[in-house]
This record gives sequence, C-alpha cells and structure tokens, in this order.
Amino acid sequence: MAEHRTSSFFFNFNRRFDLIDARITGWMARWGLPLLRISLGIVYLWFGVLKFFPGLSPAADLATGTIERLTFGLIPAGSALLLLAVWETLIGLGLIFGLWMRVTLLLLFLQMVGTITPVFFFPQEVFNVLPYAPTLEGQYIIKNLVIISAAIVLGATVRGGVIVADPQALSGRKTKEGR
Repeated sequence: MAEHRTSSFFFNFNRRFDLIDARITGWMARWGLPLLRISLGIVYLWFGVLKFFPGLSPAADLATGTIERLTFGLIPAGSALLLLAVWETLIGLGLIFGLWMRVTLLLLFLQMVGTITPVFFFPQEVFNVLPYAPTLEGQYIIKNLVIISAAIVLGATVRGGVIVADPQALSGRKTKEGR
C-alpha cells in the first residue's frame, strides 16, 4: 500500500512539474527573442549615447585608435567617435524597435569586426598578461562574444524563424529527451 502511495505521489509530482515546466518554457519561447532583441538594443543605445559625450565612454580611446588605424588615418579621432556614436545608437534603436533587422544586424556585425581588432592592433592595451589576463578594455572586448552569439540568434529570425517551446507538438515525433 505504501509503495502505491509513493508511486502515486511521484506520478503526480512529475505531472505537476511537467505542467509548470511547459508553462515556463512556453513563456520563454514567447518572450525570449523580443527580450533578447530589446536588451541588446538597450546596451547598444546606452553605449552609443555615451560616445556623444567626450570622456564618458571607457572604450572611447581604444575605439578611436582602432578606427584611425583601420582607416589609415583618414578618419580622425573626433570624427571617429561621433561616427561610432551614431552607428551604435542606430543599431540600438533598430534593435529596440525591431526595425530593418537585416540592416541593423549587418551594422552590428560590421561594428563587431571593429571591436575585435584591438586584440590584434593593441594587445598591450587589451591584456595585462597575453593571452590570460585581459585588462578592463580586454574584458569589454571579450564580452562581445555574447553579443555576437545573441545577434546570430536574432539573425535566424529575419525570415520568420521562431523559438518553439515544444518541438514534439510541431512534428508529432518524440525528441531525444522524450524518447
């Protein structure tokens, strides 16, 4: 009798857990992409707006030095910072409002190329001990791996891609987890 109550308890617990898990997973599937897009947009808007005010962005010197080097000195530091401020602000607004996502993501990926190049151009400013101990600027660059990954996920949706909470419901087949 006790064995029956125990198995019944676990059956009910598993069923309740599965229902709660399905609701949470459904919420994540519904809101994950918009929240990712908007939060990434806020980061870009924030960092972009900071660059409009000299001395406020901790990455300004490294960014302007990189742009000067990438353009062989054709774009001076002051203009480079203004250009970058506008660029990042546009990316931020595009992401927040979900506007022109293909163009917004293209601008983001092009900007990411620029943010990674200091690792090669200015390793002494990016690492205290190469390649193990990044400076604050180096950490700022390394975190861009997360931004690139987030942009790839968002890019997968520009042709209507979505996150599906229950792939079994779509295909009628069991997944590896559901066997």
